[in-house]
Amino acid sequence: MSKRILIVGGVAGGASTAARARRIDEFAEIIMFERGPHVSFSNCCLPNHLSGMIENSDDLVLMSPEQFKNQYNIEARVNSEVIKINRDKKTITVKDLQSNKEYEEAYDKLVLSPGANPIVPKIDGYNKSHVFTVRNVIDIDKLNRYVRSGKVKDIAVIGGGFIGVEVAENLQLSDLDINVTLVEAADQIMAPFDYDMVQLLHKEMMEKGVNLIVGDAIAKVEDEHIELASGKTVPAQAVVMAIGVRPETTLAKEAGLEIGETGGIKVDHNYLTNDKDIYAVGDAIEVYNKLTHSKTRLALAGPAQRQARAAADHIYGIPHRNTGVIGSSCVKIFDMNAASTGLTEKAAQKAGIQYDFVYIIPGDIVGLMPENSQFHFKLIYEVPTGKILGAQAIGKGNASKRVDVIAAMIMMGGTLEDLKELELCYAPAFSTAKDPINHASLVALNILNGRFRQVPVTKVRELVESNAYIIDVREVDEYEEGHLINAINIPLSEIRNRISEIPKDVPVYLHCRSSQRSYNAIMALQNMGYDNLYNISGSFLGICCYEYFNDQVSGRDKIVTEYNFN
Repeated sequence: MSKRILIVGGVAGGASTAARARRIDEFAEIIMFERGPHVSFSNCCLPNHLSGMIENSDDLVLMSPEQFKNQYNIEARVNSEVIKINRDKKTITVKDLQSNKEYEEAYDKLVLSPGANPIVPKIDGYNKSHVFTVRNVIDIDKLNRYVRSGKVKDIAVIGGGFIGVEVAENLQLSDLDINVTLVEAADQIMAPFDYDMVQLLHKEMMEKGVNLIVGDAIAKVEDEHIELASGKTVPAQAVVMAIGVRPETTLAKEAGLEIGETGGIKVDHNYLTNDKDIYAVGDAIEVYNKLTHSKTRLALAGPAQRQARAAADHIYGIPHRNTGVIGSSCVKIFDMNAASTGLTEKAAQKAGIQYDFVYIIPGDIVGLMPENSQFHFKLIYEVPTGKILGAQAIGKGNASKRVDVIAAMIMMGGTLEDLKELELCYAPAFSTAKDPINHASLVALNILNGRFRQVPVTKVRELVESNAYIIDVREVDEYEEGHLINAINIPLSEIRNRISEIPKDVPVYLHCRSSQRSYNAIMALQNMGYDNLYNISGSFLGICCYEYFNDQVSGRDKIVTEYNFN
């Protein structure tokens, strides 16, 4: 007898489960229930409607209920909210939101993919008519119509995660003459990036005209402005709440399904709940982090797709190997492409993992090519094993390509030695002969093996303020265009003739433009008996990028005479 499979939620996880089950079993009865008016819409593209990149909001809907029925023989019931799971009878109670009538449907297997709900803090004014969230096509269409109504001169986006940043960017890129402010309570936007790397994104947003406020939370919504926790007011006739999402677990809790330690629905390695006939996938569940060996939540489309396939497979007895998650993601912010995978420094610290990292700024492609640009790359590895833990890449070039390679290496348990020997594609228009990720592994191995020592850009202000001995090994003309205020200029081309100027009894810190020449200087000096040397990771480019945003918003004294970003 064929199975009757009911699925709660008709977007990524739910629709993918239904499609996979149909491919396995042509005779199963498969019904999806979606409380909204659309199934299978593109969550990730919602913000692009605001800029006009996706002109018609209807284009965000990838497939209609009629298409599901005609192409896959899957019944998709929209405007249908599942309000109760009756586990004893193996039925669900459904409310037709158009007729307001309730009815029951029986299941052999039930799959929950309810997603997550936007977090809206219950502050004064949170429920005003000009406060919006972005969860579905209806939400983004409503927001777009409002900001184009002529009522809005200033808009405040609350939250610096993926949705908040993309909403702010697309509003700024639109043809609307409005002032866009992005407010984030933490000291940085984009949590998948470390504080040093994210300064590149802070700089990009500020330079593209977004009023970026970090380290301050929203406290009140008024008709014409918002008030922040600091007491500062920001003009806003429209407010978008993009603080984050909370897993939708109400249905599961009321049915007595087990909730995990992170607040998501607890599932086993086959995405089965504590009921042998009920599965759960997507944003509502908790998953296993391969690197920290702990439970986490991960609201990303790729993992939801894989979970959906695994759940459908298990319904039909097809084996599945659950490898856990590492959290790979990417985002485009104006002209910058940014990608990350695995652990950040702060995540490694929280997990109690001993680690180190390298930060390099090579070119993304061969320098002679017309579209070459700087490529900021950070590689995190375990000490002393050299096991690769994570990577972050930001630049105008192909960030996701490099991070995807690292993600594959992490999933296969790769080390720095593996990365060093990795053979990658090369042509001048695509990469460099020594790809940035090979380059990073060589630098990391030198550090791991004690060939030289480094300090990060995050420590340079402290070094300058304590008047540490810093040598700038760039050429004189480069130095004169901008340098650390207390740095001594001894170019690499002169360093062998000026060693009498370099002390041996105090720590000496060297830098150049991006750390390559200063590394060569350190190797030469160490061969001449110096053992008190440190390379400044990222060098002058990294220092300028790290310091710039906070200098501008705080008005603090600069530690450079002039910034140089070239």
